[in-house]
Amino acid sequence: MDEQEFKKRTNELALRVIKLVGSLPKNTVSEVIGKQLIRSGSSVGANYRAACGARSTADLIAKLRIVEEAADECIYWMELIVEAKLVDVTNLRSIMSETNEILAMTVASIKTLMARNPTGNRK
Repeated sequence: MDEQEFKKRTNELALRVIKLVGSLPKNTVSEVIGKQLIRSGSSVGANYRAACGARSTADLIAKLRIVEEAADECIYWMELIVEAKLVDVTNLRSIMSETNEILAMTVASIKTLMARNPTGNRK
C-alpha cells in the first residue's frame, strides 16, 4: 500500500469514527467517550500525515509510534463502547477491524524501519 492509499484509509477511518460517535445515545457517558474516540480516531490520520513529512528515519519511527498509539487508543474506546453496551458489537465489527488493520500495518512499518536502521530507532 502506498502513502496516498494509507492517507485515504486513515481519513476514511476518521470519518467513520465521526459517524459512529454521532450514532451514540445522547447521554453524558456517550458524550465523554465519544469525544475521546473522535480525538484518537482523527489523530491516526493527522499523525500519519505528519509522519509522511519526517526528516529522518528516527523521526519517521517516532511519528509512526504516535499513529500506533492513536490507533490502539481508538480500539480501546470502541471496546469500551461495546462493553458499556452503548452500541451493539455487530455495528462496530467493521470499523474495529479496519482500525486493527491500520494498527497492524503501522506496527509492521515500524518494525521494518527499525530493522533497516537499528541506530535510528531510539526515541
